[in-house]
Amino acid sequence: MTATKTNERPGTRAVLRHSGLSASKVRQVLDLIRGQDVDRAAEILIGTEREAANIIGKVLASAVANAAHNDFQNPDELYVSACYADEGTTAKRWRPRARGRATRIRKRSSHITIIVSRLPPERLELRRKRMEAVSAHRSRRVDASRRRADLSGRLSRRRASAAVAEAEAAAAAEAEEEPTTAVIDAPELEVDDIDTDDIDTENDDTENKVDDFSDEGPAEVVDMDEEDDTDTAPADAEEKGE
Repeated sequence: MTATKTNERPGTRAVLRHSGLSASKVRQVLDLIRGQDVDRAAEILIGTEREAANIIGKVLASAVANAAHNDFQNPDELYVSACYADEGTTAKRWRPRARGRATRIRKRSSHITIIVSRLPPERLELRRKRMEAVSAHRSRRVDASRRRADLSGRLSRRRASAAVAEAEAAAAAEAEEEPTTAVIDAPELEVDDIDTDDIDTENDDTENKVDDFSDEGPAEVVDMDEEDDTDTAPADAEEKGE
């Protein structure tokens, strides 16, 4: 029993003819995406640092577009069922070498073919379960993050209310502890309560102080009235003699 020919494989295909890369270089990249989902294959090609990866990525996008528009396939259910590279025409060039000789240069090309098909039912079921598990895990993570956010918000609100209560209590304490002017309640003295003996002693003390002051100072106190009397005494005697 012969195998299925490459041009008879089922699925939607896209072909790039006369690519400027050799078939050996293209095959190394095609081996990475063979049998992979379309999304996974695109991710692999984006992460591959080869010149052929960019070209193969364009061919893969063309095959997916053909399946979606021509065969009405769901792009999420497609995978790379077959991909291969055939040798194309080879351009021959010559390079001069030493002693008049020449060396042949072969500029090779290739034909790149990518075929995409719908995933088998088993793989679709397995993929569906995997996606459900991923979505459930994501939903659990989202719920946990939301609970943490609610808890943190509740704690922050509690902290804010506690801070406000502390500020109000501190303000009330400061208002109660405000300094007030001290007023000394002196007993009211009535006239009958005043001791006259104390007044007399005070006067005696003042008189003693005056006496002490007069004893200490050498200056004499002259009474102005006495001077006036001495001046007017001769005048009165003359009036009497008259």
